[in-house]
Amino acid sequence: MTTKKTTRRFVLSSFLAASATLFGLPQAQAADTVILNAAYDVTRELFKEINPAFSADWKKTTGETVSVNQSHGGSSKQARSVADGLEASVVTMNQANDIDILVERGAVAPDWAKKFPNNASPFYSTMVYLVRKGNPKQIKDWADLAKPGVKVIIPHPKTSGNGRYTYLAAWGAVIKKGGTEAQARDLVGKIFQNVPVLDAGGRGATTTFTQREIGDVLVTFENEVNLVREEFGDKFDVVYPSISILAESPVAVVDRVVDKRNLRKQATGYINFLYSEEGQEIIAKHSLRPRSEKAFKKYNANFRQVTLFTIDDVFGGWKAAQKKHFDDGGEFDKIYNK
Repeated sequence: MTTKKTTRRFVLSSFLAASATLFGLPQAQAADTVILNAAYDVTRELFKEINPAFSADWKKTTGETVSVNQSHGGSSKQARSVADGLEASVVTMNQANDIDILVERGAVAPDWAKKFPNNASPFYSTMVYLVRKGNPKQIKDWADLAKPGVKVIIPHPKTSGNGRYTYLAAWGAVIKKGGTEAQARDLVGKIFQNVPVLDAGGRGATTTFTQREIGDVLVTFENEVNLVREEFGDKFDVVYPSISILAESPVAVVDRVVDKRNLRKQATGYINFLYSEEGQEIIAKHSLRPRSEKAFKKYNANFRQVTLFTIDDVFGGWKAAQKKHFDDGGEFDKIYNK
């Protein structure tokens, strides 16, 4: 039976709980602090290990319980989602251009690349080839992807950083070897004529190649081909081209979200954890190239020697590359739609 005294206690406890929620007072039933990392889609396995490791380290260091939720998709698609309102506290992209989109939309600070070491890129990768066992089409370098009868799996350069890097790697390889812009355009055009389907993101392209068994070669990030080989064993071989592109993975705090939700400390701590030795070792273990020399040496077997060039070297930076090659009416549209 409910008495007036019981009712008064219930009302008082409800008021105190509401007050704790409104004014940030601690209460045992309060939900954990949660941040969201919106990342490009071939980092799923990496962040499955990074996120609980960060949470444990943060709890040990600060006493606060922080959970990290994850969102994945093509890098450019993820950038658009955050720009359109996805409340990510942190973004992990595979090209600086996608974070610059968020700067234009007022979500990220203009000086984001200076807020953390190495242009705010705690790890990097490069583009390599995954081929069927025995490499029956004898694919060895970029020119081989343009040969008649070779089916090449590449995600769409307009929605995927993976696709952009592949396009630019092939174009840049011609230039770095002394070729002309016309020769680079011709090679890239022939390569994309050999693409039977353009998936929206890198993970979709991997599924097309490995599970739908479409294509002779998948061009993707180094860490992705190693994941595939771990899952499927000896069904595939990895081929490294003679020259490829340095593919940085930049990170940034989404200022618009963390200021609104009072999560700046946690979001900044999360990114700093990526640079810690523990974070760098996890990164290297997942075949992404770490900045830490110690972690790189420990997992050196994951990384083959390959000549790398940068976006700045050949294209004058991401903004110039985007405008010339991927904006509407740019080189990709001319090549693919002709």
